[in-house]
Amino acid sequence: MLADEGLVDADSRGRHRYFRVKNADVARALETLSVVAAGTDAAEKWLRGPYKRLQYARSCYRHLAGELGVRLLESLILGRALIASERGYELTRKGRAWLAEIGLPPPRHCGERYAYACLDWSEKRDHLAGHLATALLDHFLERHWLVHGDHPRSLEITPHGRRLLLPRLQV
Repeated sequence: MLADEGLVDADSRGRHRYFRVKNADVARALETLSVVAAGTDAAEKWLRGPYKRLQYARSCYRHLAGELGVRLLESLILGRALIASERGYELTRKGRAWLAEIGLPPPRHCGERYAYACLDWSEKRDHLAGHLATALLDHFLERHWLVHGDHPRSLEITPHGRRLLLPRLQV
């Protein structure tokens, strides 16, 4: 209905559709509503235990999401390990060197998209998705830099991961 009324634009990404505010007037109206929402329990849910853990690190269709997933993508872009392309992101020479540094051979391109942005629902910014992102999460789990938490999608960083992964995600 909002799209039909011209208040939002739709952006299709794979099996998902993401919507963005059409203009500044709509944005101001939403900001006003956010002031009202700030007085509700919904705004505070991210401060509570189970949500806070999911916000920090979780899996999203077999790739890393949450604050840690956003930091990974931002770090790879700022470090010029990934560059934007028509298909999402391409791995650069620096990116292949970064993967070698962490002991992961560059995954081969296959049928699914290699690397692209996926909007993170808790951070409201993109994290990395695609074949490369899946290989990275699998590698982080195999190295025990991350482990599965008590929620089916939650991930927790280990002391080993704090020492070896976090320094590589400086944004």
